[in-house]
This record gives sequence, structure tokens and C-alpha cells, in this order.
Amino acid sequence: MDALPTNDDDAGSSRARAALYISPFVAIGLFDVVLLLGWGLDPLWGFMILPPILAISILGYIGFRHGFIRDVGEDRYGDEDDEPHRDTQF
Repeated sequence: MDALPTNDDDAGSSRARAALYISPFVAIGLFDVVLLLGWGLDPLWGFMILPPILAISILGYIGFRHGFIRDVGEDRYGDEDDEPHRDTQF
């Protein structure tokens, strides 16, 4: 299975699906910033947590958009039912 979509229909749906999956995390993070500012904290402290929230959300969007790493090394190591080599130590 190819991680990157090959046609335009898949690209649009994966973007929308990624945004849909990440939006609750962004909303909770922004709500947290508003809550901290509402409690009367200095705005500098309130916005110090905003860059990590946005960075993790961007990484999550990229992960959902392009697919997570799967089947790593499947071609290199073969199937699970392959016989192990007799000359290996383990």
C-alpha cells in the first residue's frame, strides 16, 4: 500500500480527514490557552504553551495526511512464515 495518494480525489479526502482528526486536539489546546488567560495569568505564560500545541498538531496532521509508518522492512526481511537461517546465532 502506497503511503502517498496517487490521484487528486485521495489527496482531498486525506487532507479533510487529517484536519477532522486533528481539530479536537487543536480546539482543546486553544481552549487551554483561553482558560489560562481567563484565570488571569500573564499573557506571556499563556502563549508559551501555544507553540508546542501547534507543533504537535502539525506533526499529527502530517501523520494522518501521509499515513503512519507501516510495513517497514517487509520487502527486506520477507514474510513471517519464512524459515530462519540455520547459520544465525539466535
